[in-house]
Amino acid sequence: MAQRSKRTTIREVAKATGLSPAAVSYALRGIQTSEVTQERVRKAAAELGYEAHPIARALASGRSGMVGLLCGSLEDFWQQSLAVGIGRGLLAQDRYAIILDAAEDPERELALARQLRDQRVDGLIVQPLDPAAEFWAELAETLPVVSIGDVLRGGTAQGEVVFDNRHGVTLALEHLHDFGHRRVTVLTPTRDSTPDRPADVYVNAEAARLGLEVAVVASSQALRAATDTALTVLSDPDRPTAVFCFSDSIAYGVYAATRELGLAVPGDVSVAGYDDHPMSALLTPPLTSVDWNIDGIVAAAVKVMLGSIDDRPGRKRVVCDPRLRVRASTGPPAK
Repeated sequence: MAQRSKRTTIREVAKATGLSPAAVSYALRGIQTSEVTQERVRKAAAELGYEAHPIARALASGRSGMVGLLCGSLEDFWQQSLAVGIGRGLLAQDRYAIILDAAEDPERELALARQLRDQRVDGLIVQPLDPAAEFWAELAETLPVVSIGDVLRGGTAQGEVVFDNRHGVTLALEHLHDFGHRRVTVLTPTRDSTPDRPADVYVNAEAARLGLEVAVVASSQALRAATDTALTVLSDPDRPTAVFCFSDSIAYGVYAATRELGLAVPGDVSVAGYDDHPMSALLTPPLTSVDWNIDGIVAAAVKVMLGSIDDRPGRKRVVCDPRLRVRASTGPPAK
């Protein structure tokens, strides 16, 4: 019978690095040691094949090593990319993501948040459907919460990675205005239960400033549902000359609708998105979209989350600046 290989111990890593076992443990958890020391210890641990026993680590630290990631809708391709990035970013720091999908349902979102809390995750990263819900304040009293996109009610999250939505909306609407568009439909995943989300409020303010006639229409991020919504909007005899979507996934539904209706993009209707998902540059025509630098968002969310879990000092609010990626899906309105 083959002899079972011996598990490398933390004492062997300590001997290899010249540190105490306690210092090695701190470095592997990313606390109370410098980043240089942490990198040195991780390198030695990898070379020796050291793997922390998850049960022993949880008992010693009082932590599970699990971080909840609650997405508003995994039908949205951008949120899929976000989940992949955060999952990998946490794994690189020896933590594991439990990824759950609220499926565009605010009540389901709160139920899943409670479930993650009851499973004793070390923290929760959420891209909230309903940032105004009173439950977030209660949740933040029991575990670290980091929000992405919107500030939670009362600023109760321990960390925030938020978007400069005013600037993003301005970039998109000014771009359409400069082409000569005056009738614009905005498709948003916002529901009636969350009418005051910042991005939608900024649309109305910027439309008034620019003299645009804007209709804001709720749309699912699921492709078929977004297509059906776009079909209704674009079948109107007085259809808009441009559609601005608060999600590239919704914009994909607009593309599908234009093809069903025999409309040209941008000849008959210009289309702009709000994520700059990598797929958007591959469409025909390539989609104009507001880019939020998803890699930067992932890195910031992971860093803020781990800092909150370990109670480390540091920047707990990160504001993401947008860039408009102008492509061939936008142009002058048809005459």
